[in-house]
Amino acid sequence: MITKFFKSLVVTAAAVAALGSAQAQDLKIGYVNSERVLREAAPAKAALQRMEADFSKRDKDLNDQGAKLKAAADKLEKDAPTLPEAERNRRQRELVEADRDLQRKRREFQEDLNQRRNEETAGIVERANKVIKQIFDAEKYDLILQDVVFAGPRVDITEKVIKALNAAPAGR
Repeated sequence: MITKFFKSLVVTAAAVAALGSAQAQDLKIGYVNSERVLREAAPAKAALQRMEADFSKRDKDLNDQGAKLKAAADKLEKDAPTLPEAERNRRQRELVEADRDLQRKRREFQEDLNQRRNEETAGIVERANKVIKQIFDAEKYDLILQDVVFAGPRVDITEKVIKALNAAPAGR
């Protein structure tokens, strides 16, 4: 976080210094809140809905397996005093194996979900960067920053980026 701040500060200071004090008054700077774009833009919301649809069944299945495993563990705990030792040991081994299998499936699920989230985010960031570049060119900005510590509303172009992303066709 601090490194990003210093990088942004150095870039801004270098841009202002390079343009000189006479041109610095005419410097046109914009700021885009990346987190807000990823949270509020229609393509980001659509990606989240697709992911939820794609992963909800698998998540439900894992939760159901977890509930069955817990019920089996509770039943074993209740029945343990009356079970022969061999039967109790067999059931315990089955529960341990089932728990290990469930944990493996949950890890795989989480890895798949994270990979998909990263892919979707990368696609949205790429589209947002294209939109930002279009705004940069069309409105003749000298500098557009992302992820700064403070930015006033005068330089914040996040809403423009979100509107342009919402208006752009899905394939762009």
